[in-house]
Amino acid sequence: MKLPFGQSPKPKSNLPPDPSSQESQGLGAFGGVFTPSILTILGVIMYLRFGWVVGNVGLLGTLMIVTLSTSITLLTALSVCAIATDRVVRVGGAYYMISRSLGIETGGAVGIPLYFAQALSVALYTLGFAESLSAVIPGLNQIVVALLTTLAVAILALTSAELAIRAQYFIMGAIALSLISLIFGPSLPNIEPQLWAVPETTQSFWAVFAVFFPAVTGIMAGVNMSGDLKNPTQALPSGTLAAVGVGYLIYMVLPLLLAYRTDTANLINEPLIMQQLSFWSPAILLGVWGATLSSAIGSIMGAPRVLQALARDGVLPRPLKILGTGSGRQDEPRIGTAVTLFISAAAVCIGDLNLIAPVLTMFFLTTYLVLNISAGIEGFLQSPSYRPTFHVPWFLSLLGAVGCLSVMFLINAVATVVAAAIALSIFIWLQRRELEATWGDARRGMWMALLRTGILQLDHTDDPKNWRPHILALSGSPSRRWSLVELADALTHNRGLVTISSVLPSGSRDVGQQAAMEATIRDYLERRGIRALVRLTTASDPFEGAVQLIETYGIGPLVPNTIVLGDSENPERRASYCNLIAQTHKGNRNVIILRENKDGFGRRQRIDVWWGGMQANGGLMLLLADLLSRTIAWRNVDICLKLMVQDDAAAKSAQQNIRKLVQDMRISALSEILVANGRSFDEVLHESSAFADLIFLGIAAPDAVTDYAEYYANLQQRTANLPTTVFILASAKFAFTEVLSES
Repeated sequence: MKLPFGQSPKPKSNLPPDPSSQESQGLGAFGGVFTPSILTILGVIMYLRFGWVVGNVGLLGTLMIVTLSTSITLLTALSVCAIATDRVVRVGGAYYMISRSLGIETGGAVGIPLYFAQALSVALYTLGFAESLSAVIPGLNQIVVALLTTLAVAILALTSAELAIRAQYFIMGAIALSLISLIFGPSLPNIEPQLWAVPETTQSFWAVFAVFFPAVTGIMAGVNMSGDLKNPTQALPSGTLAAVGVGYLIYMVLPLLLAYRTDTANLINEPLIMQQLSFWSPAILLGVWGATLSSAIGSIMGAPRVLQALARDGVLPRPLKILGTGSGRQDEPRIGTAVTLFISAAAVCIGDLNLIAPVLTMFFLTTYLVLNISAGIEGFLQSPSYRPTFHVPWFLSLLGAVGCLSVMFLINAVATVVAAAIALSIFIWLQRRELEATWGDARRGMWMALLRTGILQLDHTDDPKNWRPHILALSGSPSRRWSLVELADALTHNRGLVTISSVLPSGSRDVGQQAAMEATIRDYLERRGIRALVRLTTASDPFEGAVQLIETYGIGPLVPNTIVLGDSENPERRASYCNLIAQTHKGNRNVIILRENKDGFGRRQRIDVWWGGMQANGGLMLLLADLLSRTIAWRNVDICLKLMVQDDAAAKSAQQNIRKLVQDMRISALSEILVANGRSFDEVLHESSAFADLIFLGIAAPDAVTDYAEYYANLQQRTANLPTTVFILASAKFAFTEVLSES
């Protein structure tokens, strides 16, 4: 068979391959995962809001908030570990994991907002640093300080990821020093710890929880460095879980130090209460500065790597492909870092991120949510390809997803809706771009699981009330017989399955070439708006091959119940063609034969259905005409139900019967009774349907005719010069009366 429009077989993907599969000579678990994660966890909220949390909900309430919020982060970390140990995690971290699990559209819908959230977070942290610095040195211009700080961390990230990690070691030392100074600091005399919230406080438990929760959302800092790790499948689980564990331990001890050393009023009203309670107060300032700078460095290092992965996967528009370029031995995204610097600097110039901060938090939580869903679905489906060395029960991952979604609504319901709307818009945009990926994702496993359940639930006996056309169209090359493909698609109209098929000469294609040709035809159909299956087969005789295809195609009870054929004008092949019709009818399949006129389907405004009675082909013809009328292309069509009678006496009763029939069938059709007055049926047919756009005619069953080839040749002569005509031969065993009836 000739390929449509001379196309060559479609390649597997239009996306560039991932970087070399060779192991990177990069960072280890401590420097590449634990350090950026723990520094992001022990951040600004710990220094500036932890006292406020303890003051509002008390010691026990704070311990509950820490435990609950860390539990959600731990469940997400477990999901990350499962995905990371199932496959090689490359540049892009969370985006890479999601796109390889749930598909490139879902990955892009999360990855693009995640990139902007991290890029804008750089501005958030540098502005926080500038604000704390101006508290020590009055008169500083916070915008200028924030811009210079943003430039400094970007230069550090551009120099190399390893150098940035070394800088974070000093920052971690400053944070450790501040915590030690707090442990050995003084306390106020005669302090009774407040175990629960006091009546005077106005903040509810969940409002305080919403403020504290971002303090434990730092695990993505290590995940984003996945492309710079020596061995991501080992480093990510060990480094991430260690950071979560250490952070939880510190967060459980700090409330004890605060609650037993000062009163509730100081905790609520003094943001830097830790400075008053420390042995050496400047250590707390060093910790605050270290926390803001480390978070800024983590974001300025992570965001460009997400951008690099998005560009390499073809998610971004083609002109932005240059953003996927890497530099140096570590493949560092220097161009992406420069772009991120520009975005962060622009955000710093705005000077106030309070309006967008809740939406940024939603994007981070959306990433957690989708990561948990990815791991949960993969584990639930038990896909053979999903074999993580770090096994996590699927219900724990889904529990983490529920926790993330709940927290999102508790923090800010409006921001949750905004984030979801943006992610959904990006998902739809990527779907419309028809990106393809070279990796398998969990969606195929989901559909396979649903398909398996559905097929096993299907009864092998057809239920007339649930009948829908499953069509096998023997079209040959779709480009040559497009009307046949179009008719098959319109008759199903997303109600059933359509398979476009063809029989190729034996030996003309091997199995690989045949699969490539099927992919090419599928692509051709999709570009023209047809969603259909494609099946090619080879045979020495095309008609014998067609019979074999009809007999064997399908799975279990899900087999084509309707065969669509094109009319055959070749007298030498008429006998074989009629045998194909006979064998199809013997197999209890409906037969639809399209005899196309040069005008095609005309204006699609009138279908003439020549009625021969409900028990013959009439029921199927009326049903198919009704199905056509429900499609967009045929939405303005009039269905004309025509019946010929011999005289006027029969016309009156026939008119009443046909009107009642149309009313009972609940089909919008016009009835017309034609009196023969001595004319033959062929004469009445040609006169009455000369201006129809499509004609439905029932034909005789093969076992009711002695010589079916002669009958069919005569049928072709009788319908010559008519508009496009569809011959209908209904399955003898199917009750179309029940399909159309009310009861």
